[in-house]
Formats: sequence, C-alpha cells, structure tokens
Amino acid sequence: ASICQRRPGCCASANSLSTIARENASSPLEHAADQQRRQADQAEEHRDAVDPALQAGRRVGERADAPARLREAPLEVLDEGGRAGRIVERGTHDALLAAGGVYSRMWAAQAAGELAVLPAPTGLLDLEPMALPEPQADLWQQLPLLQALPTQEQLGPVFEGADACPCRPGEAAAQLQLQAFCDGADSGSPGSTRRIGAIPLLGYEPGRNLPAEAGTSALSAALKFGTLSPRQAWAAAQQARLVVAGGGEEALASIGVWEQELAWREFYQQALFHFPELADGPYRPHWRHFPWENRQDRYAAWCDGLTGMPIIDAAMRQLNETGWMHNRCRMIVASYLVKDLICDWRWGETAFMARLVDGDLAANNGGWQWSASSGMDPKPLRIFNPATQAAKFDPRAEYIRRWLPELRHVSTADLISGAISPFERRGYPAPIVNHKLQQARFKALYAALPKSA
Repeated sequence: ASICQRRPGCCASANSLSTIARENASSPLEHAADQQRRQADQAEEHRDAVDPALQAGRRVGERADAPARLREAPLEVLDEGGRAGRIVERGTHDALLAAGGVYSRMWAAQAAGELAVLPAPTGLLDLEPMALPEPQADLWQQLPLLQALPTQEQLGPVFEGADACPCRPGEAAAQLQLQAFCDGADSGSPGSTRRIGAIPLLGYEPGRNLPAEAGTSALSAALKFGTLSPRQAWAAAQQARLVVAGGGEEALASIGVWEQELAWREFYQQALFHFPELADGPYRPHWRHFPWENRQDRYAAWCDGLTGMPIIDAAMRQLNETGWMHNRCRMIVASYLVKDLICDWRWGETAFMARLVDGDLAANNGGWQWSASSGMDPKPLRIFNPATQAAKFDPRAEYIRRWLPELRHVSTADLISGAISPFERRGYPAPIVNHKLQQARFKALYAALPKSA
C-alpha cells in the first residue's frame, strides 16, 4: 500500500504500514500477520537511532505540536497498483504516523530489495533551431528563457580554486564518479580490475566524517542538477552489496550508511514538498520567536573565514574558494553561526545557497533546520563544540593547515583548540567569541522561549 496526503502516487510505497490500512481485516491469517508486524515495530523501538531519517519520520507522528494539516487531514490508502482505496480517518492517521516514519519505513524496506534504474527516455528533440523538424520549428520561440544566458554577476562568485572542488559537471562525469566510488575501478581505464579493498564506498563509514580525506562520493552536485538520479545511486549501492555478500560486516555497514544519506536527501525533498512553508521559516513554531542577535560584524567574519576559530575558518575558506564544503564541516559551521554567534539560521542558509555548487533548496534548508534545532529532528537542542569536533574529525589538523596556510607553523593542539598566541597569529584574528560563554547565553535564550507558541 502507499499513502498520500495530496495526490496519488507522490509518496513511495509503505508496505510495512499495511497494518493500519487493514484495521477491519478479520481473517486469522491477516490477524497473525498484523501481530508479527506489531512485534517487529516494538523491537525496532529499542534500536539506538541507527537511521536518523527513520527517527525523524517517527517523531513527526508523535509530536503534539505537529501542524494541524498533518494531524487532521484524512489519508487515502492506495492498493499496490496505485488504485484509490478507502479513506483513513484522523484517529487512524495519527496511529499510522506514530507507528513509524511513513516515509523512511519505505527506505528500510528498499534496503532489502531492488530499485532498478529507469530506462533513458527516447524520442527527445534537440532544441537547437536549425536541428528542429519543420513542424516543431517554432518551439524555440516558445522558450525565451533559453535564448538569454545569465551574466556572470547573476551567476554569482567566481571560485578561484574550482579545480579543488570534487564535484564535476555533466552526466558522463557523474557516471564515472559513481563507478569509481561504488566499484573501485579506475574509471578512466577500460580494462581496470576491481579490488574490494579499493572500493571507497566500503570505507564510507567512518571516512565520510574526516574532512582531510576524500571519503565521500562527491556526487551531491550531480544529484542536485539531475545528471545522476537517486535511483542510479541506490542501484549502484545494491551492486556493491553483491560484491561483499557473505562477508565484511564493516563494508556492508558502510553501504548502509550511504543508503541512509540518500534517504535523508529524499526525506528533505518530500518534507519541503508537503510543507512548502519550510522554505520561509522554522518547522517548530516556538522558534519563530527566538531573539536572534544578528550582529553583522560577526556574520561577515563567519562568511569570510575570519572568526579566529581555525576549523570554522578553514571550512569557510574551502567554501569560498571551491564552491563546496565537506558535510561534517557544514554541520560544524552551521552550529557555530546559530549557537555561538546567535545569528538567524536563515542567514547561513542564504549564504550557502549563494556559494555551494551543490546548493539544493530542500537539502540545504533541511540541513540548516537540523543544525538550528528548528526542524523535524527529534533532538530539541544540539550544540557542537568546534574544538571538540576538530579534535575528533581532524586530529592532525591536516584539513585546517590545507585551508589556512598562514597557520601551518602552529602546533596541532593550538590549531584544534584555537588558543593561538598573539605572536604566532601573524595577522590571523583572535576568536571573536568564547564558545563556553556563548553556549550558556544561547541556552538561556532558548529556555526563555514560550514553548506553547
């Protein structure tokens, strides 16, 4: 069965939720099946947040302050062929959501099955005027936006270090990157062989969290522009599973983590589709009343990578020079802007969209709301300590030294903590805020919020 609030077919299958759709079933076989599903759900409750997207989906149903449109609107239950079925009323709707994440349960089911890549479309027309057949020759005049390319000013900043950006444009490049990441073959050599130990995907966990290493797929821009589809990425992950079938628990776990990241991306796409108001403000209503300090000087220092906190400045320098930033660093700098500098998360969201080559409205908005604690994530308040994050994920300060070459002479311990002596700074700024003090201030402001708003 699949469910949808707006239109049939826009949500993916949710067979694990068929218990709700069969409330009135009376056969002993169906009753036994329902009992098994309930037991499975109860067992899953004890899992320790292995799948964040699953937890986020579940909490949408549990939250008492979820928007009335979500809590009250009836759902139409569709059969497996996509045909309309009976309406699930409000009480059942709440039970359905509380039973487990409507969206992410589908992804958990997909992990055990197949998701074939759709065939490429045929019969497409070349829109060049001279190449169009006579009957379609006027199509060019009907597409005026294609006749005027944007100016450089409209396109945004020019990245001097574009060659350092791991994202590559075009469908062919995306396919090569996907192959290199999931197969481990030298995608530039047709006769290359594949070794399990050389497949980057199989080391995705913990490599994805280390900004000094090339541990991620770097396919975010390809997914954003559509030169690679999520189905292609998912299918490649399933092929990688076959390579390590029967062994390699760590490798299989890495594949699972990458699948979860793909699910996170699709979760944010679905969230923005069903809640378009997310593009304008926080999901949690009481955050609309937070008294942001919004100091322009601090925001400018954050944008320019001049906060005096090396891990923050290294990440922002990477973004400004290449148009890309490692995902772990995106979380660190987002938490710093919101929880240390106490600037509205929408300022950071806008800055990222203006600079990221992979800037995607849904994913960027979802990530910033996650960092600001204003989104659908169940954890009410999450504050990253930038020094602790640097110590854990850049312990030798390799990433910091790469993007802050003026500090290469500084000891690793001082680069991580930010406690650099004035003599060694050589023009590098002192920290503009004290994390411990700002953390306490932010918590006090948060505690004063009217939670019932």
